[in-house]
Amino acid sequence: MAYNRTFWKDHVTQYENRYREVNNGDGTITHEPIEGEVIQQGTPQNEPNFNNIEEGVFAANEMGSEATRVLLHHDQTLKKLIGEAGETTLTNSLEYPFNNSIKTIAIATKRDTTDYTVDIDAIATGGDIGRIEVTDKQLNGFKIAFTGSAKSVNLKYIVKGGIY
Repeated sequence: MAYNRTFWKDHVTQYENRYREVNNGDGTITHEPIEGEVIQQGTPQNEPNFNNIEEGVFAANEMGSEATRVLLHHDQTLKKLIGEAGETTLTNSLEYPFNNSIKTIAIATKRDTTDYTVDIDAIATGGDIGRIEVTDKQLNGFKIAFTGSAKSVNLKYIVKGGIY
């Protein structure tokens, strides 16, 4: 529902703040306004006008709350897209099919969950890479290894997600 704005007008009279005292007979008096000519009729200060204001304030508050919720959701979505890049070299000193290339990688930005991905580019020296395995994910790091016969593998990795 759209807000219906009220354009308020002052009540303007010929005689501002002029009153007649009327004796009530019980020791009290009543002040009756003596306005003279009404130059401009003011906007009534009544229930419909005040409730219109209240409805507008309520709607604006609801809209602000929804906008905040949407911004927080977008912030979370953007944090999922931010990646942390790094490089490392894995070495294997054993003869195939054995492999001791596992290495622990620390993540600079601690994650909120282990629900993150690790994208990898690899170049092998002295043999085949086999598979790249990411294991033992933690909030602050993970382990990485290759399964092939290579003696050395240079890795570039990007960690994405896990931040909420």
